[in-house]
Amino acid sequence: MGTLKEAARREVDRHAERLIALSERLHADPETAWEEHRAAAAVPELLDRAGFTVTPSYLGLETAFHARFGSGPTRVALCAEYDALPGLGHACGHNLIAASSVGAALGLATVADEAGLTVEVYGTPAEEGGGGKIELLERGAFQGADLAMMVHPAPVDVAEARPFAVSHSRISYTGRSAHAAAYPEAGVNAADAFTVAQVAIGLLRQQLPPSVRVHGVVTHAGDAPNAIPERSSGRWYVRAETLAELAALEPRVTRIFEAGALATGCELEIEPESKPYAEFRTDETALGNYRLNALALGREFAPPGQASRMNRASTDMGNVSQVVPAIHPYIGIGSLPATNHQHEFAAFCVGGAAERALLDGAVALAWTGIDRAVPNRPA
Repeated sequence: MGTLKEAARREVDRHAERLIALSERLHADPETAWEEHRAAAAVPELLDRAGFTVTPSYLGLETAFHARFGSGPTRVALCAEYDALPGLGHACGHNLIAASSVGAALGLATVADEAGLTVEVYGTPAEEGGGGKIELLERGAFQGADLAMMVHPAPVDVAEARPFAVSHSRISYTGRSAHAAAYPEAGVNAADAFTVAQVAIGLLRQQLPPSVRVHGVVTHAGDAPNAIPERSSGRWYVRAETLAELAALEPRVTRIFEAGALATGCELEIEPESKPYAEFRTDETALGNYRLNALALGREFAPPGQASRMNRASTDMGNVSQVVPAIHPYIGIGSLPATNHQHEFAAFCVGGAAERALLDGAVALAWTGIDRAVPNRPA
């Protein structure tokens, strides 16, 4: 097995400059959920050159792709995320995720025949609220995979993902416009509906368990100070420890938004942005292998604490983990005090520490794929 791992590492190292260039290219050209057309074309380029069979617009999703190499009995799936955050660019480091998964796939491909591997890369759009992996799952992706993996940038290294389940909703109120000074009584204020709801959510938090988060933003609440807002809209997330806890909680939050409509006389519309993200079901054997492989590369895992809390962030990879064995470790880029979803973190997603994380992540994933394949080979 050591010979296989060294061969995989050499292949990652051979492509290091190209992988770093791919990461930098994505970082410099961020595209948000479902709009990742340039990224979806750029990410599989190295795989195509290496002999992977690449399918663009995979399963009818324009910004998804699938790449496959080998025909061994053990199927290892690597997830490449590449969507960015509105207004923040790659402040969650998906440029590094994509490049690490491509690197891991290249490393595994070079030993695929000897290790008995089929290597697959899934280009998974719209992780930031759109549920791209859920859409792929519902269309048949990942079925039969022996292991699904990705590695996610964070301030520090944390092996185990423990994400919240989460629902994403668009909230819209519709009222009636009127002149705010001359005819205020003729208006129905859609901005006030959100104010009522936000105050009620603040009060609800006093009675919520510590495993629950309710948060969101108002994206529109009027156009002119002298016109009563007739429309308001926002995006709201509800998180809980499990899908079951989430299902029990959501009706309470829905009633709060209904209260905003009732209090103001507005009409309310709640539209899911995607199906809920699930909690994560970790494959303990693969996670143990990843830990040892990362340590062998000189990585150090952070103790529990504030710096390591990125492992609680919700992800649609949780839904994948409910269907096939999966791991979702976090790899540190030395960004503290900057943390994910900050402009400062985006700046750390290129440069020396990010490049080391990219290559270490690719090698650690490749080695973990070999660990899964070799014991399963027939004698």
